[in-house]
Amino acid sequence: MASNITRRDALKLGLGGLLGTGLVDLLRLQSQAAGTSAAPARSCILIWMDGGPTHYETFDPKPNAPSEIRGELTPIATRTTGMMYSQHMTKLASISDKFTTIRSIRHDQGNHGAGNHYMMTGAPPRIPVGCGAFVSFHPSMGSVTAHERGAPHGLPAYFSMPTMSRSGGPNFLGARYAPFVVEDNPNVADFRVRDVALPRGLSEGRFDSRREIRSEVDRMQRILDQQAGDPVNALEEHYTQAHNLMRSREAQAAFDITREPDRVRDAYGRNPLGQRALLARRLVEAGVPFITLYDGGWDHHVDLFASCHQRLPSWDNTVATLIEDLDQRGLLASTMVIALGEFGRTPQINARAGRDHWSNSMSVLFAGGGTPGNQVIGATDVRGYAPVGRTNSPEQFVSSVYLKLGIDPGKILYTPQGRPTHLVSDHNPIADLM
Repeated sequence: MASNITRRDALKLGLGGLLGTGLVDLLRLQSQAAGTSAAPARSCILIWMDGGPTHYETFDPKPNAPSEIRGELTPIATRTTGMMYSQHMTKLASISDKFTTIRSIRHDQGNHGAGNHYMMTGAPPRIPVGCGAFVSFHPSMGSVTAHERGAPHGLPAYFSMPTMSRSGGPNFLGARYAPFVVEDNPNVADFRVRDVALPRGLSEGRFDSRREIRSEVDRMQRILDQQAGDPVNALEEHYTQAHNLMRSREAQAAFDITREPDRVRDAYGRNPLGQRALLARRLVEAGVPFITLYDGGWDHHVDLFASCHQRLPSWDNTVATLIEDLDQRGLLASTMVIALGEFGRTPQINARAGRDHWSNSMSVLFAGGGTPGNQVIGATDVRGYAPVGRTNSPEQFVSSVYLKLGIDPGKILYTPQGRPTHLVSDHNPIADLM
């Protein structure tokens, strides 16, 4: 049946979507009618702004609100008609035609552990969790992508730099799909990725000998070998991964950031986030489908404005440069760049010149992977308290990412105990992103 679907049939199904045909099914049928792949994106670079970035001082300023809500940063115009950013987002404002700004997402998890889990997995935590908790009730987007997509040349399919977020792990998918964490700082002169290069002082011959000895030891019977969750088996996954990386010329080349011209490195910014963003672009070129850039320090309960004045100009430059560089190389159409945290910040500025946790409104930058540019999805009220009109959930956000990567968000996975688990409970994406 699908092979006989026409464009007209697909357009007619637009009405069917309102009457029961899900948007995922509709997009699949439209793709078949057009004779194209349902997955425009091959990779995703997720810039995780840990702590909960302020939407007021970034992508959703409120110039008409009272001063205790408005804050001290001045709004500026963007290339998108009627949309304003805060004063330090100058470079992103100048290329807003290349991406979408989402202002319609909200949820009800107002602490770091729960909010992180919800936005990283599309699944709310099952029990109340504290702010400092590392929560894992469900696989993260990166781990699911690694499970479903894989990567070529012995490369891991999921990277996180310089650390893993609280809920960025694989849960029941297992250690094989945990992120490969690159802790090393690519902004230093002697940058080399641990586990990608042979240890200094160890020749290739000695390395092979040690590998052979280890293989012999691994053949011995382990007491827990047949039991699920054996930590020795999980450790072996990491040893195997490290060995593959050391033997992969593509991996060696991807991490050799010195191959980049100085002008490119300077454009990204000679700082840890800037050089990690450049490294992420190189990993995308090598075929890695999911990279998280963990960017901590956005929990601004105190001295918000001083921090924004210091931090935002370089952050804005790095993210805008990444989007432009991908675009110029013909990679933006197949690479998503997403910037967000676990929630936004409170409308009321507190007594310590900061803003507190606020999950009722937030802003998300979403570029690439076939995402329309020059648009704003949703709006918050004049004081930024909450979205007005239609709202979108974390489930819909995560479903959008999966669908763009060619992963069915309605898929059912099974735990080692055989328990069926929906990838996302609401598998309809945010329509305007598609």
